[in-house]
Amino acid sequence: EVQLVESGGGLVQPGGSLRLSCTASGLTSDYYGIAWFRQVSGKEREAVSCINSSGGGTYYADSVKDRFTISGDNAKNTVYLQMNSLKPEDTAVYYCAVDVLGGRCTVIRDNLPASTMNFWGKGTLVTVSP
Repeated sequence: EVQLVESGGGLVQPGGSLRLSCTASGLTSDYYGIAWFRQVSGKEREAVSCINSSGGGTYYADSVKDRFTISGDNAKNTVYLQMNSLKPEDTAVYYCAVDVLGGRCTVIRDNLPASTMNFWGKGTLVTVSP
């Protein structure tokens, strides 16, 4: 069974940085995409960034482009989300999720819904506040 565990959330001041980690286990597909989503209470889950296993292509939502960087460490089965220049509107629960059916990062590239993803972590809270 695929399991995803997020870590690295916390409280940070506006303009600050955080790095989130997503460690995966149980992946058997050679072609998959791991995405970061965020969700504020009462709103839909928003795709933030995605990285695919084949070639490491990376994709970002316009709201985080040039501020967030996604990367992967295959040896550690871990994907990172480096978040810089954080804003109060970045406050949310951040989830990582995996698409094991091709991994083309369509949640970002084609704006497909979160239901496209096959497995989810439990989330980590990021709070950006003075």
